[in-house]
Amino acid sequence: MALSASRSRKSIDPLANYPQHLVRVRELSDGKTVTIRPIRPDDIEREQAFVRHLSEESRYSRFMAQLHELSASRLRYFTEIDYDRHLALVAIATQDALEVEIGVARYVALPGAGSCEFAIVVDDAWHGSGVASILMAALIDAARERGFRTMEGTVLTTNQRMLKFVRRLGFVVLVDPEDPGTLRVVRPLGQ
Repeated sequence: MALSASRSRKSIDPLANYPQHLVRVRELSDGKTVTIRPIRPDDIEREQAFVRHLSEESRYSRFMAQLHELSASRLRYFTEIDYDRHLALVAIATQDALEVEIGVARYVALPGAGSCEFAIVVDDAWHGSGVASILMAALIDAARERGFRTMEGTVLTTNQRMLKFVRRLGFVVLVDPEDPGTLRVVRPLGQ
């Protein structure tokens, strides 16, 4: 029994369902190029380095908690995904001949009625570069392709930059009656 279980684990390819069709190279307004692609399990160290490099404010706005790095279990959750219910798109730039993560946008399917919840964060040095818009456009397209009807998220009331950004993308901002410190943002995905 243990032998067959061992063989089963070895035969599972973690990238068997990797959505290669979502890989894109995009040019920013300053002429730099970034690759937008689904995250992979081998991005685990790149993801941790990305989170460590964020400012305290950006980490707090994204995770709504004080942290310096992701725990091992959370890091695995963020990089070892099933691509069906959960998708993370990373923006990769080349710096000093190394591929560096400069942003990530993800959705997770919500139980029930065809909706997903999103989150996005971009490295502080890349704010205003267009990376966030490119990531969200790709994420919205992927969610629509997957059949989700709405996308929603939670934003801190103090995060005015994000609120301006999501309004520009067509999200409606709603008061969260259960938490006065956050707002719900919702966008129909329509076809």
